[in-house]
Amino acid sequence: MAIKTKLTEMLGIEYPIVQGGMQYVGTAEMASAVSNAGALGILTALTQPTPDALRNEIRRCRTMTNKPFGVNLTFLPAITPPPYEEYTKAIIEEGIKVVETAGNNPGKYIKMFKDAGVIVLHKCTAIRHALSAQRLGVDVVSIDGFECAGHPGEDDIGGLILLAKSAKTLSIPYIASGGMGDGRGLAAALALGAEGINMGTRFMCTEEAPVHRNVKEAMVKADERSTTLVFRPFRNTSRIFKNSVAREVNVRERNPKVQFEDVRELVAGARGRQVYSTGDPEYGVWTAGQILGLIDDIPTCKDLVHKIGADAEEIITQRLAGMVQKQSKL
Repeated sequence: MAIKTKLTEMLGIEYPIVQGGMQYVGTAEMASAVSNAGALGILTALTQPTPDALRNEIRRCRTMTNKPFGVNLTFLPAITPPPYEEYTKAIIEEGIKVVETAGNNPGKYIKMFKDAGVIVLHKCTAIRHALSAQRLGVDVVSIDGFECAGHPGEDDIGGLILLAKSAKTLSIPYIASGGMGDGRGLAAALALGAEGINMGTRFMCTEEAPVHRNVKEAMVKADERSTTLVFRPFRNTSRIFKNSVAREVNVRERNPKVQFEDVRELVAGARGRQVYSTGDPEYGVWTAGQILGLIDDIPTCKDLVHKIGADAEEIITQRLAGMVQKQSKL
């Protein structure tokens, strides 16, 4: 048996599971392992320092899988933004067929992708943003609930509400992101109207993820209370792993006059990147979602994807189907 949805048909994948873009993690090793498992692997464009480096990573990934994979391009506010147009051209010219976009003001780039025939999945944390993305012509919306790693938006709305409202509101397919990591989550997402799920944190804790083993073991030991929110005073909220650095950021942010300069050295991206490479979970800040509470092993991507699919099938065909009883005619 298999779970067939609009997402699997659109992307040509076996399981309705997408590996979300993850800074410093979305490399060819990660994306190819997920794609080879039957889901959709994603390279993270901005993990590569230049558009040409991204071209090389796309080509390298093609030597590691003959299955579909995509690229994530996230548009972030910055004093000196990356050359987004050049990254976009690199993605198109390298023949990538699926792109996951996220962030602010993506319209110009979504048009470039659509004009090139690229399937666009756009990540949203609010229904109003999803409607805007729909108007821009994206093919699929990834609905990101408050449970997610990274940026959950400023509304604090959980996935249960966002997904159910998406079913009532959107006219294009959507997938569930945030708090997804097992077969129960996939079955629940499908019941709520989604065509699949997006997983980031869960894929970080796999054998193939380019993350130090110490970090993966810290994720296994953690629970659903092991994350915290930072950058709330700056309306750029981010969910990260609750380590000593994150706690210090929280302390400083309690000052009503806090400025970003007060926490800058603590949250430097270079420190976070070293967490993954050196294996010290306390060295810097790193993103993680509340799905930590459901992570208790470090499987291969193949074993993880296949188990999620099998568990979801069992829930749908046995547990849920068994609850439906025909009423006898009197």
